Amino acid sequence: MSETSPVYTAYRGNSYLFGGNAPYVEEMYENYLANPGSVPDNWREYFDALQNVPASDGSNAKDVPHLPVINAFAQRAKQGGTQVVVASGADSELGRKRTAVQQLIAAYRNVGQRWADLDPLKRAERPNIPELEPSFYGFTDADQETVFNTSNTFFGKETMTLRELMNALRETYCGTIGAEYMYMTDQASKRWWQQKLESIRAKPNFSADKKKHILDRLTAAEGLERFLHTKYVGQKRFSLEGGESFIASMDELIQQAGTKGVQEIVIGMAHRGRLNVLVNTLGKMPRDLFAEFEHTAKEDLPAGDVKYHQGFSSDVSTPGGPVHLSLAFNPSHLEIVNPVVEGSVRARMDRRGDAKGQQVLPVLVHGDAAFAGQGVVQETLALAETRGYFTGGTVHIVINNQIGFTTSDPRDSRSTLYCTDVVKMIEAPVLHVNGDDPEAVVLATQLALEYRMEFSKDVVVDIVCFRKLGHNEQDTPSLTQPLMYKKIAQHAGTRKLYADKLATQGLGDSLGDDMVRGYRAAMDAGTHTVDPVLTNFKSKYAVDWSPFLGKKWTDAGDTAIPLTEWKRLAERITTVPENFTVHPLVRKVLEDRAAMGRGEANVDWGMGEHMAYASLVASGYPVRLSGEDVGRGTFVHRHSVLHDQNRERWDVGTYVPLQNVAESQAPFVVIDSILSEEAVLGFEYGYASNDPNTLVVWEAQFGDFANGAQVVIDQFIASGEVKWGRVNGITLMLPHGYEGQGPEHSSARLERFMQLAADANMQVCQPTTASQIFHLLRRQMVRPLRKPLVIMTPKSLLRNKDATSPISEFTKGSFQTVIPDAMELRAEKVKRVIVCSGKVYYDLAKQRAERELADVAILRVEQLYPFPHKAFAAELKKYPNATDIVWCQDEPQNQGAWFFIQHNIHENMLEGQKLGYAGRAASASPAVGYSHLHQEQQKALVDAAFAKLKGFVLTK
Repeated sequence: MSETSPVYTAYRGNSYLFGGNAPYVEEMYENYLANPGSVPDNWREYFDALQNVPASDGSNAKDVPHLPVINAFAQRAKQGGTQVVVASGADSELGRKRTAVQQLIAAYRNVGQRWADLDPLKRAERPNIPELEPSFYGFTDADQETVFNTSNTFFGKETMTLRELMNALRETYCGTIGAEYMYMTDQASKRWWQQKLESIRAKPNFSADKKKHILDRLTAAEGLERFLHTKYVGQKRFSLEGGESFIASMDELIQQAGTKGVQEIVIGMAHRGRLNVLVNTLGKMPRDLFAEFEHTAKEDLPAGDVKYHQGFSSDVSTPGGPVHLSLAFNPSHLEIVNPVVEGSVRARMDRRGDAKGQQVLPVLVHGDAAFAGQGVVQETLALAETRGYFTGGTVHIVINNQIGFTTSDPRDSRSTLYCTDVVKMIEAPVLHVNGDDPEAVVLATQLALEYRMEFSKDVVVDIVCFRKLGHNEQDTPSLTQPLMYKKIAQHAGTRKLYADKLATQGLGDSLGDDMVRGYRAAMDAGTHTVDPVLTNFKSKYAVDWSPFLGKKWTDAGDTAIPLTEWKRLAERITTVPENFTVHPLVRKVLEDRAAMGRGEANVDWGMGEHMAYASLVASGYPVRLSGEDVGRGTFVHRHSVLHDQNRERWDVGTYVPLQNVAESQAPFVVIDSILSEEAVLGFEYGYASNDPNTLVVWEAQFGDFANGAQVVIDQFIASGEVKWGRVNGITLMLPHGYEGQGPEHSSARLERFMQLAADANMQVCQPTTASQIFHLLRRQMVRPLRKPLVIMTPKSLLRNKDATSPISEFTKGSFQTVIPDAMELRAEKVKRVIVCSGKVYYDLAKQRAERELADVAILRVEQLYPFPHKAFAAELKKYPNATDIVWCQDEPQNQGAWFFIQHNIHENMLEGQKLGYAGRAASASPAVGYSHLHQEQQKALVDAAFAKLKGFVLTK
């Protein structure tokens, strides 16, 4: 093919352009569609030709602009060999060079960060990346002074020589900041990053005072670590040494956020550098930290926690006004704090009416290995753009020590090029930055925050640094990284390098030493703190938890509602707007509920639950209900969200009756979550931790799905109060019941909650009637107590007529922790008392009726923890002649409540009474998978409840 042909060779078969980096072509095509004159002539002619390529559906190609260009280039990539673009023969060589310049710019934008100067230790040579060399595109030394028009392709000068362009590209994309953003599909976002980075060549231009302040923050970061290292030798603190620039980053983030209107920042981070953040960012008094090292700190919690798990809050002054800082408490599960922080932020946003998150900022600090390795990171990122969990974008900062935990071989640390690659799933931009260039770190932080505030999306600053000491201060890292730690031993330290740099710039030869001496003196006095921490500032949005402290679970609350209010609410939640067509099955549900509301039928579980929510929002208590399929309900019992059968759009095709119960009501929010348990439950816990006046409910699709959120349950819900003093009123609904459905979806693992129950840390209940769930949910809010509530909710009982309740049980009464026997028995005739909880009661009652037994009483324990000793003892004393007490349960003997409950029952038994067990034998699986075997076991355990005691018998 000759060069005078209208079509000429432009690309190699293995060109960078035809790999996974086709975004360059898409970007050029987007520019062409917006303004054909904005692209070079040869590209314009080529795209003009593409307009004649038919779309796959026969429509005009311009209606689907990406499809023709992607398909055309993909086809050329498959063909291999030489590739072609269109240009006129007269200026083919000039056109080829113009195109090559655009390819060169695109290459640097896409992969320039791989050649950036990011490693402070400089352990590895820069990789060979041919696409970053002009020769790859056919340029020679003779082209170095050729002038190209770059006004439409690179931000900066309108014309540049090839030499100038190469210098600009390398300064921008291959310096101490390496930017990744070209995978983003939003054109405006990409152009924003190009303008921001290229217009300044990714180089800061700070004043002398700014530079001195950065040095001051580095001095504080290093000074605290060295003081602790010499004063508390060998004690764990997870030192920040090697990553001191992180403190400068946090300082810049807070100060700049304040200028942009942010009033609250919630921070989540694990161990590394946490003590440094507490003292040098949040302003914790050093003497208080020293007291923890010396074990002289005041201890007023039942358990407490180690110092590098502690949270803290303070108010600091910024140029834009006061900013409240909260560092979330965090266990050793590292990234598990991520969704908790996001939930806390969302609660603060809702309280402020801050829909876009412009006043509240989440900041998550990660370690490189944890960020790449822990699944909760991905789950939390997946929440970022969803309606119920949106927080306006998170600023992520990675303290990247390049070896993670103790990995001795980089090949074992992860499967991706960068530890941050997981964020590409939500197209979050990443700024990799050399931790030895604190000015670059501060600039990257500025840009990250600016992007977040502009686009309300996540962004990452990856500070590539090192870890001077081991994983902890008792570790010997040279055992596994000998060569790396030889390099670290020779490193002067970021503070020293920066101080020397400022000295060469004429900012004072002794400046660095003076700062070190000043900080050391403050540490010796134990008085140094962040200047300016505000000690008397009180935000009007602060939550007052004092009404909920020091309360007991027995403190009463009036959970009944007047009959007139019952009927009014029932009418509102069963009425739909005119011209709204509900599904026939849903219409029947609404009609039945309307009859229940009028007292024409007993109330079922779904109506009882709805009425609890309706009465709460009508009384000013917001309700937030989330989980997989909660709108409809996994067992199709809830129907809190109605869908118009004639409209597809959800924004106009849905109706939520509970959002329309009163002219002035509290919000009712129902969220069908993503398919996640760990992140979603963590989010809801975080939300509840910052809003005691909202009923926050998370429902597992099946009770055993809580397995996927066990870390949240163990480390936060069960122990957060005794470790950290964090009061929380979250409610968990876990469908539980043995219905012959196999080992999965039978058990919510009640035994796990029983094992976790202590110190009055939670409530575990298993209600069996519609009125019980009504009173239980209302009790959670109307009484002055905030404790996690775990509800073992039923499945078959949702539609069991025996589990329905008359209106009278809603308009008077309260939640019964123990339900007395419903049968009229002569108490003195009773020889056996069967104690149970949950669905099995109805099997026992049916069997007793069939056997016509008048000497057996059945008690239902509806609250398993805290165990209601007073109520239970009162019921047991009604039967003084009963000799046998039997605990009956559906679950296997090593599961369920048996091992927990037997001691509580025994404590309340009368002299001479014997306690026995009726239930399935111990099992490694929660339930059998064969239907016939399930039926046999169920019959056997019910029969055993009425049979002679055998096996293990506990005598009073």
